[in-house]
Amino acid sequence: MRVVSWMVPKPGERMVLEERDETAGSGEALIKVAGCGVCHTDLGYYYEGVPTRHAFPLTLGHEVSGTVVDAGAGAEQWIGKSVIVPAVIPCGGCAACASGNGRICPKQIFPGCDVHGGFSSHLRVPANGLCPVPDLSDASRNPAGLELAELSVIADAVSTPYQAILRSGLERGDLAVFVGVGGVGGFGVQIAAAMGATVAAVDVNPERLEWMARHGASLALRADELDFKSLRRAVQNLAAERGIPTWRQRVFETSGTAAGQATAFGLLGPGGHLSIVGFTPGKVEIRLSNVMALDATIQGNWGCLAEHYPAILDLVLSGAVAVRPFIERRPMSCINQTFEDLRAHQILRRVILIPEH
Repeated sequence: MRVVSWMVPKPGERMVLEERDETAGSGEALIKVAGCGVCHTDLGYYYEGVPTRHAFPLTLGHEVSGTVVDAGAGAEQWIGKSVIVPAVIPCGGCAACASGNGRICPKQIFPGCDVHGGFSSHLRVPANGLCPVPDLSDASRNPAGLELAELSVIADAVSTPYQAILRSGLERGDLAVFVGVGGVGGFGVQIAAAMGATVAAVDVNPERLEWMARHGASLALRADELDFKSLRRAVQNLAAERGIPTWRQRVFETSGTAAGQATAFGLLGPGGHLSIVGFTPGKVEIRLSNVMALDATIQGNWGCLAEHYPAILDLVLSGAVAVRPFIERRPMSCINQTFEDLRAHQILRRVILIPEH
């Protein structure tokens, strides 16, 4: 099948439209892209020199929803189905996968890094792990009234904080603090609130904080207006008001900045948990002995296992986690301008690029 995609010749060079032929191999699916979200990771590959495993030229994009139009041997049952493509696709057969550690599968496929990604008319990926989407015209299955393209952000912006929250052991009545609430962090606030946690949101952008106050955050703090001691005191006061001890507090670093990571580390209390969800190539100076002295836990989180996607999709389709207010749709032909706008912090919402080919 003829595929039209936006190719990055070299990092930082203007993306160009190219055509190529794609055929689904054994166990693979060829998906007509309905929408592909633009993630901070894409900007890292493009502007910051974050290495990809596939050499350039490369098509980026890993937040994809669409319809399977072709499939190889063993995957024919997917043809015609609407799907969400997991951002991280473990092989399912190696020792890591067999032991329940598919998150670190050495053979995993990350679209836009290991293979050509979703800023394209079509995407070819392994079929294992695809998340089927129900008939969206059925209001009983889709009370939020979402379209297939809008579900693309589930593949990372929603699923990644979901897995981080799940792995943190967050329970109803606990405190969840999100440092950075654009994209991943914003959806994390909603997920934690839907799970019954008290949520605090920390960011430098007042508009994002206003959104979070309307979508689950009990406390919204401006990191650019408060010194660290004042910020930490505000979080501690919220915890005291709700009777939440430090060992029931979970901090999620979702800003992907060095300053955010330093702030998140400083918010750890005795027996607390810190999840590193955001990524920055910048270095952070911290005193690791604090982790020992506090008997605290720091955990990284990479993507989300495909097995969690159906539950995440249910949260979104039910409206428990709102998507539409936090996304902006653009034609995929605007991809170069969109990257520039995001780098200049001129866009607050998650952009979904819609193919025109």
